[in-house]
Amino acid sequence: VWRWWSTPLPGEPGSETWQGPGIAHPAGSTWMTGTYDKALDTLYWTVGNPGPDMIGDDRLGDNLYTDSVVALDPATGKLKWHFQFTPHDVWDYDAQETPALVDTMWKGQPRQLLIQANRNGFFYVLDRKSGEFLDGWQYTKEVTWASGLDDKGRPLRIEGMEPTVEGKRVCPSLTGASNWYSTAYNPATGLYYVQTEDKCGVFTRVDAEWEAGKGFMGGSFAPAPEPAQRLLRAIDIQQGSTVFEVPQTGRANSWGGVLSTAGGVVFFGDDSGAFTAVDANNGAVLWSFAANARWRASPMTYEFDGRQYIGVANGSTIMTF
Repeated sequence: VWRWWSTPLPGEPGSETWQGPGIAHPAGSTWMTGTYDKALDTLYWTVGNPGPDMIGDDRLGDNLYTDSVVALDPATGKLKWHFQFTPHDVWDYDAQETPALVDTMWKGQPRQLLIQANRNGFFYVLDRKSGEFLDGWQYTKEVTWASGLDDKGRPLRIEGMEPTVEGKRVCPSLTGASNWYSTAYNPATGLYYVQTEDKCGVFTRVDAEWEAGKGFMGGSFAPAPEPAQRLLRAIDIQQGSTVFEVPQTGRANSWGGVLSTAGGVVFFGDDSGAFTAVDANNGAVLWSFAANARWRASPMTYEFDGRQYIGVANGSTIMTF
């Protein structure tokens, strides 16, 4: 019925943000599921990073609509608005992290919000009707590629943080301060729960020409030498502050998401391999089950015969509690 392209062809609107031959092979894939808002009749979709991932020489400019969230008319595919989190990305900070649609009071007025803990290390609050940037804050321990966000939400980039031939230490790592796994917002607490990583990386530039059928990252990546840690963080969406965090034991190399329930419990796959339940108000551990999993899935909840269950995929096994 319709098709919307996440990057423009030369001469199309947005192509002016691609200066150089890189527009011929722009990347910008949309590899996660979108979100639909029935009240606003709007489809929200996040867009991946530009290519090559770690070299921006042939694609100067912001490179729309990579690293963005876009709002589309579901009937026609027409673009209503967009917001770009990381213009001219050279660290693979795609925007595929799960956004949440939240209806709440904001600065004393009811607002329809879209919130996201982005892979680039910043937490964003947008008006999902207009796309207006309302506020944003750093939510991970260390961010070295930008010093903050301006009043439009554009990052204040730090010079000299691009990948180098020798290798450049940058925070967050290529896997991000968060990633694709599910997040959760609880209207009773006003908190946004997200699995995060305090993790830096070494980005190494490797010059390469584009060839059909071959990788085109423009570099390689390795973890930084210092230890990394995975933490469940509860973010106050009004202030951007971390109300509590639950440090986890492991190598910061798991991919489980979060579930928050009306009963005041948050469930998640711990980096240690355990499945854990904590108090939604303060993060106190309620119980933990040693599942010995390297989590790849997010928990869900369902009711059967009047009893509530929690289900989660652990490899080829479905575990229920």
